[in-house]
Amino acid sequence: MKTLVEAYLNKAKLLPEKEIERLLSRMRGKLMRRLEDTKLGELEVAAFQLAIEAEALNEWREKMAEIREKTKAE
Repeated sequence: MKTLVEAYLNKAKLLPEKEIERLLSRMRGKLMRRLEDTKLGELEVAAFQLAIEAEALNEWREKMAEIREKTKAE
């Protein structure tokens, strides 16, 4: 798990400031509170948001593949 977090942290470090800003604008309440409470910095929160979005994208791809398979079968 730690290497996964480090991987996304490294990805976040490479992002331009505008992209980090976009990531932060899409984060949910729990991450926002952590940022507000300064428990995590912007870069760490951006890394978590990257991980969340990557997971959501993978789930979406799986569901789309299932839908495509169902439509082919019909």
